[in-house]
Amino acid sequence: MINKPDFGAAVADSETTEAHVVEKLAVAPEDGERAILYGILASGLERAADRGWLAAVAALPRLDGEIGGPLAELSRLAAAVDPEALRREYHDLFIGVGRGELVPYASYYLTGFLNEKPLAMLRQDMRRLGIERDPDIHEPEDHIAAVCAMMAGLIDGSFGEGGEDEASAFFRAHLAVWAPYFFKDLAASTTGELYPALGRLGQAFLAVEVEADRLFAEHRKTG
Repeated sequence: MINKPDFGAAVADSETTEAHVVEKLAVAPEDGERAILYGILASGLERAADRGWLAAVAALPRLDGEIGGPLAELSRLAAAVDPEALRREYHDLFIGVGRGELVPYASYYLTGFLNEKPLAMLRQDMRRLGIERDPDIHEPEDHIAAVCAMMAGLIDGSFGEGGEDEASAFFRAHLAVWAPYFFKDLAASTTGELYPALGRLGQAFLAVEVEADRLFAEHRKTG
């Protein structure tokens, strides 16, 4: 959904996710894992998961802590699910006839309508950070997949030069305010098994990110 050097291809093309995972784990363990998890969410929600994405997720290394269980569940399901069934489930969840079960846009979650102020604010930050949308994609940029991809780019250094401060500000403005609710709704869906599992991973990961960002903000105030 966006143009981004290096990482963008891995997010947009699920067949390259596994190579990206290996590269990131080798470079920076902690932030690398965060960028990987955002990349999994981005590439898993941009379109119906294909065989390349499923194989990469099934092969992911296990993690400890709050994220370990949801990630292990997603990996197990990715190893066994039928991609054709996923195409139908993705359609029912996010496209539908007129509208899917969920509307995965910040504007909708925050205002009840599409293409509202949250999208304008995101576009303003995208211009400032030099993030360009893919001209072949016509979805608004505040789609959950695109915002997760942008967050991954801020973490791995593909976007911006503000480091952790820039990533933290972007997270608070464009993810923390609505994405936890989206992932909670996705986790509660009864459409298939893999996408609700992806929702549970997103829910657990965002909870960790929210707490980590709170601690980071406190440290900045006292430091």
